Amino acid sequence: MEYIQTDAAITFGNSGGPLVNLDGEAIGINSMKVTAGISFAIPIDYVKKFLMKTQDTPKILGNKKKYMGITMLTLTPEILTEMQLRNQKISPDVRYGVLVWKVILGSPAYSGGLKPGDIVIEINKKAVKSAQDIYSILADIKTKTLDMKVIRGGKILSINVEPEDIN
Repeated sequence: MEYIQTDAAITFGNSGGPLVNLDGEAIGINSMKVTAGISFAIPIDYVKKFLMKTQDTPKILGNKKKYMGITMLTLTPEILTEMQLRNQKISPDVRYGVLVWKVILGSPAYSGGLKPGDIVIEINKKAVKSAQDIYSILADIKTKTLDMKVIRGGKILSINVEPEDIN
């Protein structure tokens, strides 16, 4: 999924609120603030498709979803370049991955050792290039543990996370 990058001020508590254009039309849902002057919103067309899809999807009993407890951002080439220009500690060698923005205290990700700022590049020997890759892996997980390769401080680390079942 591509995000809308904006310089609109998104503060803690604005996440989930609408991003509006000058005509007052909702064009996105505020998602996260990365640094001063860089915020992201989920495009409204994606939100509409998601809502229609969930409305049309029958509830399947016994099919539990998995929960890790992170907020994440797909690192597109544009986002990587912008973050590297703003002195974020991201190596120029990083070409893809998913930035772990937040880790919820007490979550499976927290217990497994994931930290904000980690860049997930692989899970269970599959390359991770987008947040959608992580969602897909969680939906099709066949093992109890996710073997994750992350970049932290310029080093590649192996971290094991055991996602929880949620209803």
